[in-house]
Amino acid sequence: MNESRPKAKLSRALGIPLTPKCVKYFERRPYPPGVHGRARRKETDYKVRLLEKQRLRHQYNVSEVQMRRAFTEAHRGTGKTGERLVVGLETRLDALVLRAGFARTIYQARQAVAHGHIAVDGRKVDRPSYRVVPFQTIEVRPKSKDKTPFQIAATGTHVGARTAPYLSTSIADLRTTLIRLPERAEIPVLCDEQLVVEFYSR
Repeated sequence: MNESRPKAKLSRALGIPLTPKCVKYFERRPYPPGVHGRARRKETDYKVRLLEKQRLRHQYNVSEVQMRRAFTEAHRGTGKTGERLVVGLETRLDALVLRAGFARTIYQARQAVAHGHIAVDGRKVDRPSYRVVPFQTIEVRPKSKDKTPFQIAATGTHVGARTAPYLSTSIADLRTTLIRLPERAEIPVLCDEQLVVEFYSR
């Protein structure tokens, strides 16, 4: 999904930094952009739920169509719809490429998948929305490992706080395996998913 709006402004509008680079800009001006950014605005129930949905959508860099499709799928299953929604988004291929430390941001992870640099169980997959299931192995394709972004990733630069307990990762080999479905408490996204459910259920 192409998002032409500058990430720093989008981060300020959403109230969360979307990339590591945005953190300093967000800390400097932690209020919405524009001349009325500092002004208090009336917080309606609709606005609160819409903002929460937008926060979740942009943390995974998915379109509204993809987001609604993910909600519909989560709503059909058993258990808490909100948790199933977040778990479903987290098991997208681009999200797991990010969590494994193969990319610095969700945008870079999406590009790596779309450009054909990622394989699942030895087969090239170029769909960022591909749903990974437990025990599938994700790796950077051999022909792509010598590219600068992946050489940087192989040093562990992007791992940091993104170590995911539901992945078994060899960062030096740029290979990871989804060993089980993640639990909501383990997924590092800032979101009250119940508000997202209420937004789509209205």
